[in-house]
Amino acid sequence: MMKRTLEQRLEDGPVVCGEGYLFELERRGYLQAGSFVPEVALDNPQALKQTYRDYMLAGSDVVLAFTYNGHREKMRIIGKEDLLEPLNRQAIRLAKEVAKEHPEEEALVAGNISNTNLFDPDDGSSKEAVRNIFAEMIGWCKEEGVDFVNGETFYYYEEAKIALEEIQKQGLPAVITFGLMSENILRDGYTVEEGCRLLEEQGALVVGMNCFRGPATMQPYVEQIRENVNGYVGALPIPYRTSEEYPTFFNLPDGGCSCSLPTETTFPTSLDPLYCNRYELAEWAKEAKASGVNYFGLCCGASPSMLREVAETVGRKAVNSTYSPDMKKHFLFGTDETLKKNNTEYRTKA
Repeated sequence: MMKRTLEQRLEDGPVVCGEGYLFELERRGYLQAGSFVPEVALDNPQALKQTYRDYMLAGSDVVLAFTYNGHREKMRIIGKEDLLEPLNRQAIRLAKEVAKEHPEEEALVAGNISNTNLFDPDDGSSKEAVRNIFAEMIGWCKEEGVDFVNGETFYYYEEAKIALEEIQKQGLPAVITFGLMSENILRDGYTVEEGCRLLEEQGALVVGMNCFRGPATMQPYVEQIRENVNGYVGALPIPYRTSEEYPTFFNLPDGGCSCSLPTETTFPTSLDPLYCNRYELAEWAKEAKASGVNYFGLCCGASPSMLREVAETVGRKAVNSTYSPDMKKHFLFGTDETLKKNNTEYRTKA
């Protein structure tokens, strides 16, 4: 089957993009929490390939090259700027290798740029530094042959605009998503729906939100975005139970924790008890689809099984849907007639 473009797939129905590599690879033991730099592309390429593969087989139409935080400023902080280009190119090449493994239709490969933590709306030199960071990363994306570029987790509209401009200079389609912090407005004063509308008018193929917020505190803004744009809308929340009081995962409390934590908050390494379960994520995906979202995913904290639940909910059958839960033959909770009754009758007491 000919490999369809991102736009063609969006025209045909929902597109699923697997994210969450940052937390997943930290859980698997291949990435350091704190600096959160994707050195795994060079240090443990097989681990990264397997992670790519797990998300793709769980329903992702896209293998997103893991270069989030793989930019010049982050590499400067850890003293490894000399590894910047090799890391970026390797992450894309590994993604391309895995994308070709898809048994039904070759997956799309996306380059990835993100918030730089350098942007200052009052400092022209910071804007130029940000532009240079994006230009070199997107240049490598173009040379390595990605299908589109995913620019994400921007909390300044103007930084996202610079990202879009640099993507367009390379003639690549752009997915641009904002990370909205707890003040409920982008840091340079734009509402998230206004930022998305402007980016769409300037040529972004998909606009929307990712990260920072769980389904409960992202979806209301996603609906506002949908009302203000005409094109494709993306939504990729974190899989945590954020609330109106705690709209992002940066300050989520865990009232049941009985030990002292090494950090002031549960973020980033003590969030485990605060997960949404897969059925809550399925309910969100159903709501998001009904509201007009076209580009679905989950961000930091997501596992392949969570992504599969989202994919199936929006009508996609994943390669690994064959492993989706089926409790009929469970010794306590099953319904199969051949199960021993003394077990199934005991389940309420187990």
